[in-house]
Amino acid sequence: MRKINEIIVHCTATPAGRDVSAADIDLWHRRRGFRCIGYHYVVRLDGSIEQGRDENTVGAHCTGHNAASIGVVYVGGLDSHGLPDDTRTPAQRQALRTLLARLRSRHPDATIRSHRDFAAKACPCFDATREYADL
Repeated sequence: MRKINEIIVHCTATPAGRDVSAADIDLWHRRRGFRCIGYHYVVRLDGSIEQGRDENTVGAHCTGHNAASIGVVYVGGLDSHGLPDDTRTPAQRQALRTLLARLRSRHPDATIRSHRDFAAKACPCFDATREYADL
């Protein structure tokens, strides 16, 4: 098992209401030259959680932080004008919190962080570091 120090939350940067699957993201990432999907978990609009990469496999989601992190992405992040926005559905909010709590219980030394903490991006379009500080 890899040593996990961070759980990093992302968004797919897709418009509100447009659902995409782990298979869709896998295709996008392969087209960009990745071996497979870069995230470990995908939280869909209905709150369902799909497995991406196995947790024991290093992700491809946050430059400089992949070796010791788990990448979690929720579907959405853009408003109807293509601007960054917290578009999480109520089901996604609950599923993210449940998933992150489960991951923290398995990796108690890991901190939950926003992708934007490490990159000049709005991702995940809300402050995950602050929102999940209680987990």
